[in-house]
Amino acid sequence: MTARLIDGKTIAAELRGRVAEAVRRLQHERAIVPGIAVVLVGDNPASQVYIRNKSKAVAEAGMRAFDRKLPAHTSEADLLKLIAALNADAAVHGILVQLPLPKQIDPQNVIAAIDPAKDVDGFHPINVGRLSFGLPAVVPCTPLGCILLAKTVHASLDGMQAVVVGRSNIVGKPVSQLLLAENATVTICHSRTRDLPDTCRRADLLIAAIGRPEFVRGAWVKPGATVIDVGINRIDGIDGKTRIVGDVNFAEAREIAGAVTPVPGGVGPMTIACLLVNTLRAACAQNGTAPPNF
Repeated sequence: MTARLIDGKTIAAELRGRVAEAVRRLQHERAIVPGIAVVLVGDNPASQVYIRNKSKAVAEAGMRAFDRKLPAHTSEADLLKLIAALNADAAVHGILVQLPLPKQIDPQNVIAAIDPAKDVDGFHPINVGRLSFGLPAVVPCTPLGCILLAKTVHASLDGMQAVVVGRSNIVGKPVSQLLLAENATVTICHSRTRDLPDTCRRADLLIAAIGRPEFVRGAWVKPGATVIDVGINRIDGIDGKTRIVGDVNFAEAREIAGAVTPVPGGVGPMTIACLLVNTLRAACAQNGTAPPNF
């Protein structure tokens, strides 16, 4: 059996199109244009690529960009001052501070300084707490993308056995909370889980987010299961060039799973699409209008 490929590029493009249509309606009916500020401190190459892709997606969606690029020597006090100004700017509905930050800046202080209503990354302690209580909250983009991809395969996740490999605050924990909200039965695993392959083999839905290249082997996958691979790892190829692989051995998993995301082209494109969703929802909430349902 060869698994169905979950085409994240196509699904993300469709989602961005729906966001753009909702933005046009919001502007026409309420004269509101969602605005997002992305703050980059320093010149991390991976962050610069992400911001270029984000800026293009924001423009295509008809949103406003209020991006700020700061030098690597920026102090924490100066960054917090900028965040305070963005919090007070009514035209800015979403704020994202690109991580990692230079060593002189504590990322937790920065995240906590963002207005929770404008925290489109979903990392603020208030949003994390609301998510854990099952209350409406801004949801981290990558976990939201995982759920949306899974729902392109399964109309409902109700009652499914879901296994999450990875317990990070960015993906593992929030995606587990979202799965619980979908009434899945959730097991969270990590590098010290005993009998990890056996646990993975019980999953109807397996989400790998452990940050190790091709860590999850095909033999760990339950026949017919859906596999969502969050990993993005750069490794050396046989031709001397680097290549990008996920946390799942794709070639092996594809022969056993029912559906699987490729890397690249799976979860990655959904992250920016879900950032647009979060910004649109934030703009609606801050202006007292009902957000669209995606």
